[in-house]
Amino acid sequence: MAEEAKPATTTPQAKAPADKPASRPARGGRRDDRRNQAPQEPKQFEEVVINIDRVARVVKGGRRFRFKALVVVGDRKTKVGVGVSKGADVQAAISKATDVAKKNMITIPVVNGTIPHDAEVKLSGARVLIKPAAPGTGIIAGGVVRQVIGVTSINNMLSKSLGSTNKVNIAYATIEALRSLVPREQWNNADKKSAKKEAKKEDK
Repeated sequence: MAEEAKPATTTPQAKAPADKPASRPARGGRRDDRRNQAPQEPKQFEEVVINIDRVARVVKGGRRFRFKALVVVGDRKTKVGVGVSKGADVQAAISKATDVAKKNMITIPVVNGTIPHDAEVKLSGARVLIKPAAPGTGIIAGGVVRQVIGVTSINNMLSKSLGSTNKVNIAYATIEALRSLVPREQWNNADKKSAKKEAKKEDK
């Protein structure tokens, strides 16, 4: 009986080393194929999800829950937009909010990595104040304002958020403050300065 049990114990040990080397290259090949099939292309716009809330609507049968997403989109240059939308799940809400933000993008004037002048906007209960800053200052801002400014080419700026703490209102107030910025060339005194420069060139 002891001699009959020995071959039963030795056969699995002999098969084990033969199966291992054959399975390892197959796994490695699958991983390499997956990486090669999905090449990453640079995105034109950067998307940042600021906040996601679960909202409920009361109906006859009870409550219906959905998700509301607040997304900011920018090209890391002079274009930025904010969108809010609802969806049955988180991914649907984010994709809808991203589409809304892309449709409502604005162009902001940027001078030497900062904004051209101060701006203060009150929207609903939120009030946002933004100021230009010297090089090396960085972005001194709160959570929502920092995320909105982070997708632009502004590197130095001071800001203060007053009033409401509603993230949606703060985000839209920040967009309105950026929208109200006027480029340096369109200031009231800009025409006088350009006229003086042209007069000096004619005299020479």
